[in-house]
Amino acid sequence: MTVPTWVWAVTIAVTALLLAVDILVIGRRPHRPSTRELTVALSGYIGAAVVFGLGLWWVAGGQYAGEFFAGWLTEYSLSVDNLFIFILIMASFSVPEQFQQYALMVGIVIAIVLRGIFIAVGAAAINSFSWVFYVFGAFLVYTAVQLARSGGTEDDEYEQNRFMRWVTARFRATETYDGTKLFTTENGARVVTPLFVVILALGTTDLLFALDSIPAIYGLTNQPYIVLTANLFALMGLRQLYFLIGDLLRKLVYLSYGLALLLAFIGVKLVLHALHENDLPFVNGGQHVPVPEVPIAVSLGAIVVILGVTTVASLWRTRTRPELVRGGSGHS
Repeated sequence: MTVPTWVWAVTIAVTALLLAVDILVIGRRPHRPSTRELTVALSGYIGAAVVFGLGLWWVAGGQYAGEFFAGWLTEYSLSVDNLFIFILIMASFSVPEQFQQYALMVGIVIAIVLRGIFIAVGAAAINSFSWVFYVFGAFLVYTAVQLARSGGTEDDEYEQNRFMRWVTARFRATETYDGTKLFTTENGARVVTPLFVVILALGTTDLLFALDSIPAIYGLTNQPYIVLTANLFALMGLRQLYFLIGDLLRKLVYLSYGLALLLAFIGVKLVLHALHENDLPFVNGGQHVPVPEVPIAVSLGAIVVILGVTTVASLWRTRTRPELVRGGSGHS
């Protein structure tokens, strides 16, 4: 699929405009969004994603539309797991409710920029070295095993990554929030506010999650434009999900197992593709290995089934065993 430069430009421009408007509106009137406000916005983002996918079907065919929907659902499901960490970050820094939406919005903008760089690097690596699929596939299988072993036993406290420890050690910070300001003056000195640290924590933490989500979506499509748009639609609806499904998220006790199965499936798919396209001299004499490849329709079906079963099983389990709810008194 050849995507004209103007399409890339329009996509990036529209995204930047929407994000800028969101930040300006929220920044001027920080508040905890109502359920109606969240539902309308989330419905709009989901509807836009569906329309985009159908438009892609009309313009480029069912194959690319299927790749978009599979990638979008995968990125969304992996992003849902991020939300639990976001909740821990907000709690760790005691972010007032009226400022949480702004922090999430700016953090998501940082995440989009960082993911865009990651997507470009991934595309360049794939175009130059076909063996990268082996690396991506092996990494996803390894991540799936680690995720299954953890079983969703996240700590109830947020631990800063190395970058965040460097930031907090390097910059003078106040413990007092000053509206939506990232910098303020205290005792005549320029200092960063807790909101500045929170936003950086949200953005950089998402990048760590992208280490598995970007290779995962490249296992479903080799089109950078589809990878980018799937990530944009997933991330732009993340803020609304944070407020809407906070309680539901804690009930998804099998989410880690479902995501582990999803990552393992895509990892195996990547390895099969790598074997099919093989040019490594020490594998089958540098010749392609005649292995079956998983069609995108099968991938899309598997993703829907895995996520559906995971959600239903989790809700049923927590209904019969309320003490298993994540982050509750019976946290396991």
